[in-house]
Amino acid sequence: MKSKNYWLCWLKAAGVRAVKTVAQTAVATIGTAAALGEVNWVAVLSASALAGVLSLLTSLAGLPEVEA
Repeated sequence: MKSKNYWLCWLKAAGVRAVKTVAQTAVATIGTAAALGEVNWVAVLSASALAGVLSLLTSLAGLPEVEA
């Protein structure tokens, strides 16, 4: 069983990655939609939220910056 400190470090690292992923997805989606002429904010928020969830799930496989 991993220690409480490990999980706190993991949560912080995974959260930072997820926030960065959400921001990158939002920027890319807004940029693409703007080039097409109209930004669908529901689609931007939906795609960004999904990217954040997928980032957290991917982090379950392990984060190199968090020692076991």
